[in-house]
Amino acid sequence: MPDTLQLEVVTPERLVVRDSAEEVQIPGKNGYLGILPMHAPLITELSVGEISYRINGYTHYLAVAWGFAEVLPNKVTILAENAERAEEIDVTRAERARERALELLRSNDPNLDYPRVLEALQRAEVRLSVARLGRQPVAS
Repeated sequence: MPDTLQLEVVTPERLVVRDSAEEVQIPGKNGYLGILPMHAPLITELSVGEISYRINGYTHYLAVAWGFAEVLPNKVTILAENAERAEEIDVTRAERARERALELLRSNDPNLDYPRVLEALQRAEVRLSVARLGRQPVAS
């Protein structure tokens, strides 16, 4: 049985990751999925969340928002609307986005688009979490 699978994370603008991984965790629409080599084939919609993947015992993180993942026994392909490596995240900008969303939620504005604001808050919090987790790869 193979020890790794190929991982590709692609956005409309660029290839974010192309590497061999021992394990991949992805934020599926109905919860997180853990993928190991020789996983059963599946296709899932992605939600806003963290992608983590392990290479040589070190875990790496990405923030992702929306898209699809195709899982094959030896390959995971993620087509995401947005994906960022931890080192690419502008922490100050993400903190400002989080604060803006929280202020809007506290405003009690009857015309507020709550689903959109909650989505912005979730995305900012995921970006901040990935930035904290992923600045230094963590040995598993």
